[in-house]
Amino acid sequence: MSIDRPTDSETASRVVVTKPTKSVAWWLGGAAIVLIAAVVGAAIGPAGPVWWRVPLALLDRLPFLSVDSGVNDAQWNIVWQIRAPRVVLAALVGAMLSIAGASYQGAFRNPLVDPYLLGVAAGAGLGATVAFVVNRDITERWFIDPVPLAAFVGGLIAVALTYMVGTAFGAARSATALVLAGVAVTSLTTAIQTFVLQRNNDVVRQVYSWILGRLTTATWGDVRLILPYVVVSSVVLLLHRRLIDVLRVGDDEARALGVNVDRVRLIVVLAATLGTSAAVAVSGLIGFVGIIVPHTVRLLLGAS
Repeated sequence: MSIDRPTDSETASRVVVTKPTKSVAWWLGGAAIVLIAAVVGAAIGPAGPVWWRVPLALLDRLPFLSVDSGVNDAQWNIVWQIRAPRVVLAALVGAMLSIAGASYQGAFRNPLVDPYLLGVAAGAGLGATVAFVVNRDITERWFIDPVPLAAFVGGLIAVALTYMVGTAFGAARSATALVLAGVAVTSLTTAIQTFVLQRNNDVVRQVYSWILGRLTTATWGDVRLILPYVVVSSVVLLLHRRLIDVLRVGDDEARALGVNVDRVRLIVVLAATLGTSAAVAVSGLIGFVGIIVPHTVRLLLGAS
């Protein structure tokens, strides 16, 4: 006699109950706040048009709509080519770090976890450091900026190494093993980065300027670079949101409910790491967002 085990999606739908009316209200309110903040961020600055003319200029650029904004081409370039990329990139990076942080906190059942748990930040920092050192000795112009590329690859390699170490001794089912492996890999990559900086003092200022995180140099190219990764990672994590909720009750309990814990956790780690690496590559290391925003949202919408 065989017993059919429920699939992961069936288990999640049975365990998690949502409150759509409350969620929709908060979603709409949050979207309105983000939109207002984006317009204000693009409108206020030391140069360019008067702030209240910027919304009119944005409306004037919409198809089939003509508005006399009083903004000339030079002022519009300040808004669109300098301020707008910063605002959009800040929104994408903040959203990605927040979603990744919430996913990690659920997958590892630890409210103090952030997106850099498994070594993404340290790996990206090491990759960026190596890129600064190598780029210093090359006179030819690169086809693309090597620093974001090296940071992206470094973050992925660090997390891959963490997963290999965390599962090497038959501990694939232990979230604690992955966390400890992440701490070890972070320490290792940070030590290597420090050694490289000591041997190349002339790039220390550039490296630390990148590590501190910045959006002042944001361009539409950075937005186009990060957008696909943010969309793909966010969609994957949102599709697994109910399974992540199930993991919060514990690995053994989740397995008893029919959830493939190892597979779900691997998917969450891969998706969150991909998006976080892309965010770090274009903005540097931005802390606090990935750990505090999920808690703030839970206070407003509940634990799910």
